[in-house]
Amino acid sequence: MSQLQNQLRNISPACLEKQNCEGIGIRMFVSDPGTPKAETCIAYSRPGEHNEEDLVVEYEAFNGYFEQRSIPFLDEAKVDFAEDKFGGQLTIRAPNSRLPNVHDDSPIEDQINYLLYNEINPGLASHGGVVSLSEMADGIAVLEFGGGCQGCSAVSLTLKEGVEKTLMEKIPELKGVKDVTDHTDTSNAYM
Repeated sequence: MSQLQNQLRNISPACLEKQNCEGIGIRMFVSDPGTPKAETCIAYSRPGEHNEEDLVVEYEAFNGYFEQRSIPFLDEAKVDFAEDKFGGQLTIRAPNSRLPNVHDDSPIEDQINYLLYNEINPGLASHGGVVSLSEMADGIAVLEFGGGCQGCSAVSLTLKEGVEKTLMEKIPELKGVKDVTDHTDTSNAYM
């Protein structure tokens, strides 16, 4: 992480000045960390836009904000900034962003994603199906099925006896699961 923090120093102050905002900073995070859908993101952060839990690193020209949940997934990440005639090109490489990095004290979303992608989805894949975490709402995992599971007549059984049972056994603080999939579309359903 310290290597990444040092690399952010190389971001040109001219990029920040173009934003015409006093006190603007840079925020880094990984959306859907530890899953195949992981995306490493870097964005401008206007004063007050960052999260209170973010790790704040003060640079000479700006503040860097790192989402706490993303920090383990940003290990060995590299940020390159190359100036060109159009201003510059920013490249981010985070080789660990898609690797599971889950511990007992990891956020519940990371624990759920780990179980979905490493234990549940391999079984669903045999029928062309997949399930993903859409959001957490009051301790309930809101899930969305896709592929062969969307519109499948056995999805209720799969949800209750497979997905929910596995998640509830392995994550005791989880209050339940809910399916928000539109199962009226049966075009890819496994029958």
